[in-house]
Amino acid sequence: MVAVMVAMVTRQRCVACLVGAGVVWGIANTAPAQTRAQLDAARQRMVATAVIDAGVQDARVIAAMRATPRHEFVPRAARKLAYEDMALPIGDQQTISSPGIVALMTEALDPQPTDRVLEIGTGSGYQAAVLSGLVQEVYTIEIVESLGRTAQRTLEALGYDTVHVKVGDGFQGWPEHAPFDKIIVTCSPESVPEPLIQQLRDGGLIVIPVGPRYQQVLHRMRKRDGQLVTESQRATLFVPMTGAAEAARTVQPDPRNPTLHNSGFESPPLEADFIPDWYYQRQLQWITDQQAPEGQHYIAFHNDEPGKPAIVMQGFPVDGRQVTRLELSAWVKCDNVRPGRDSDEMPVIAVTFYDDQRKPLGHRFMGPYRGTAPWRHQREEIRVPPTAREAILRLGLFGAVGDIAFDDVRVRAIGGKP
Repeated sequence: MVAVMVAMVTRQRCVACLVGAGVVWGIANTAPAQTRAQLDAARQRMVATAVIDAGVQDARVIAAMRATPRHEFVPRAARKLAYEDMALPIGDQQTISSPGIVALMTEALDPQPTDRVLEIGTGSGYQAAVLSGLVQEVYTIEIVESLGRTAQRTLEALGYDTVHVKVGDGFQGWPEHAPFDKIIVTCSPESVPEPLIQQLRDGGLIVIPVGPRYQQVLHRMRKRDGQLVTESQRATLFVPMTGAAEAARTVQPDPRNPTLHNSGFESPPLEADFIPDWYYQRQLQWITDQQAPEGQHYIAFHNDEPGKPAIVMQGFPVDGRQVTRLELSAWVKCDNVRPGRDSDEMPVIAVTFYDDQRKPLGHRFMGPYRGTAPWRHQREEIRVPPTAREAILRLGLFGAVGDIAFDDVRVRAIGGKP
């Protein structure tokens, strides 16, 4: 066992390579205001890298992503990051989903021009705006009044007149306008709310993330004879559905005992080879090998294009009032790993901490990795900020080129208060 020790300056420079992996960092708007041409160009790049490269194929969905001005749906201080493939905080413990997941969920919904769609979780209104040009009408519900009213004003100002906004608990749906052809849920309950099942027409689709807080699975379900039948699924991480859905949750996270699930990658893949419990998968392979360091499987990343994402993530709860230090450990091997577009783009294992408003508190790293090396077990202690309430672990190439593999990736509390 050898702890990876790198200079603090290297760790700080590595933060930049995490932006495209969904890390919110330094959103204070210190950059000059962008022109319309610059915003349009950034949106086209976003669609190419975050939508098309992620596997979205529906031409209508791609066109809608190209046409929808995401910068109008994020806080002004975060506009310089509007066209990065990342979630951004929008206030009241809520986030706007990354463009990649918005496009994937929209495609999974199979939107048709005659559809009437119910959206649960308006947020800033971006998902509703994307849908509006693809369907007949969108009915969207937001439980946080301030967000719902702001989203309504934004949508009206931009001319999205087929979107109808309601402030209320999405668990109950919108029965006055039921039945709906499609339902899309952009927050996560533990299970599908029964009112939504009742308000979906027979033959209709619902796209929804369900499950425990940090082990959600995004389902695409079709209603047949009154029952939902799952057609596809993948791991994901959304903010929880609040209100009645949260009150009914039976499995609560344990922030005093942080842990990763499927940390040895032994669970077989879900739909489209997506491994359980890990999300935002890019250029990942699930490898079967009797010589794996732990069990019979591990994950590997390969990238030939400098700067192209090759990563995977998992969230976990951690309470900095109770846990002061974590041990981060993993088996790692690499083959001909070189920097990407610059020396900042190198492989790491990164943990980003967030407070109770889901604002970032900083990053801790193990790595970077380079060159060629056989399997080796590495371990490092990292400090937990006192105000931390949750974290996201990310691992991959982060824009570097070459091959890297990981197995038995773990976090555990090693310091805390009784």
